[in-house]
Amino acid sequence: MQSEKRDMRRTEGIRIGNMTVGGNSSLFLISGPCVIESPEITMDIARFLKGLALRLNIPVIFKSSYDKANRTSIESYRGPGIIKGLEILKEVKETIGLPVLSDVHRVSEVEKAAEILDVIQIPAFLSRQTDLIIEAARTKLPVNIKKGQFLSPWDMEHVLLKAASVGNSSLLLTERGTSFGYNNLVVDMRSLSVMKGFGYPVVFDATHSVQLPGGRGRSSGGQREFVAPLSRAAVAAGADGVFLEIHPDPGSALSDGPNSLPIDRVEPLVIMLKEIHRIVGHIPMPQAD
Repeated sequence: MQSEKRDMRRTEGIRIGNMTVGGNSSLFLISGPCVIESPEITMDIARFLKGLALRLNIPVIFKSSYDKANRTSIESYRGPGIIKGLEILKEVKETIGLPVLSDVHRVSEVEKAAEILDVIQIPAFLSRQTDLIIEAARTKLPVNIKKGQFLSPWDMEHVLLKAASVGNSSLLLTERGTSFGYNNLVVDMRSLSVMKGFGYPVVFDATHSVQLPGGRGRSSGGQREFVAPLSRAAVAAGADGVFLEIHPDPGSALSDGPNSLPIDRVEPLVIMLKEIHRIVGHIPMPQAD
């Protein structure tokens, strides 16, 4: 199925804080712990990422959720909530100096979240929620929309049109895998090319793409051993950025530990991804017939 041709292309990058992502810019990273566990862990990871950004000269956006509203079990940890969570993200932004991203789950959250966040994220499960997408786009902040596990890449054109309908052109799309039977995801690298054809930056969510949703019964499993090879493939396929959830001790993480990357594996991977991006950055993307 081919998407309809619509005039919503853009070629320039998107400003986020003091950085530009997409367009002809260098590879960028969205990274952090899946959920805010404590101020101390959050700040430690943010300091690591700031150092990484400076050492490798790579734009980094700090990501963590103040509320994981879509956990498998009622007993699962969800986070500190919007008030306390935004306070911690504000500290990351002002003390560490990284732009911050978090997800919103309800229209009522958007105004409060927009006071702190540099990027508003629409979770994959909510990527068809028209009111939420439009409300987030109305803030004029950059909006990262994650492709639902149940959507084709060409379906995301209609999602973009919802956000663009209120005049927001600072939009990003994130691929995070597609449902493949029960408790499993698969990544179709063609989706990156399809979504890049819409003219907006495309991100590959490497750690959620190796998640096994509900795979542990009361929580999700994961196969972090595939984070590196899939990331390399995605950057080679044209991804503008990579999304990595990281943790100093994934075994003790309160959310998404099985698919999170240990901090000591992050820098070697990012060095390799930057080099792949540099090499393929001058190769024209294939055009559909």
